[in-house]
Amino acid sequence: MKKDEKERVVAELTERLRTTETLLVADYRGLTMPQIDELRSKLIEHGARFLVVKNTLTRRAAEAAGSDTLLALLEGPTAIAFLESDGDPVAVAKALVDAARETRVLEVRGGLLEGRPIEAAEIESLAKLPPFDVLRSQVLAAVIGPLTGIVALFTAPLQDLYGLLDARIEQLGGENAVEAPDATSTEQPSGSEPQSAQPAEEPAAEAEPEAADEASGSEPQAESAETETETETEQEEQ
Repeated sequence: MKKDEKERVVAELTERLRTTETLLVADYRGLTMPQIDELRSKLIEHGARFLVVKNTLTRRAAEAAGSDTLLALLEGPTAIAFLESDGDPVAVAKALVDAARETRVLEVRGGLLEGRPIEAAEIESLAKLPPFDVLRSQVLAAVIGPLTGIVALFTAPLQDLYGLLDARIEQLGGENAVEAPDATSTEQPSGSEPQSAQPAEEPAAEAEPEAADEASGSEPQAESAETETETETEQEEQ
């Protein structure tokens, strides 16, 4: 590699180290070129660039970028997976760990996660997490859950109040429905005479027998008068 080419590689690598907050470092010693290409393709799918650069050039770039974490990992042949802004760190970690298990050659060393140094064991733990989309949904649910509980806490008294009002309205409606027949039963139809007038006719019915008795009593008195007259006439003739 010519000097100007080396300078270009160092400059590009330095810029990546300065702008990338997540990167994973692995020792690719023993991998074949087809295996490296296959791993590179998988990492691109998950939003990561897999670069294989000589340690001398990588060290120069790390020194220029002030990346002490990367300098500590530069032992033996080194490959670096740089995570893009839309990359999935969980999927990238899983791809590297799976490749290490399948090839029994690749060795994960460590790296940076959101600017924080991580070791090989942490990368293996990261690879066991759910996919990034699922993990983000779980975190979002954990954040929204308490907020939903707070909203429910404030809305519950209002819902209880609405329930009490509805129950009271139904109760009042039931009472009105029961009292309605009693109210209408006491009302007299328009144009009809009061019921109190009917008992007044009963004494008239009772008076009829009395009149009949008086009429029957008058007839015996007339007969007795005629008998007395006839008796007096007979006495005078004698």
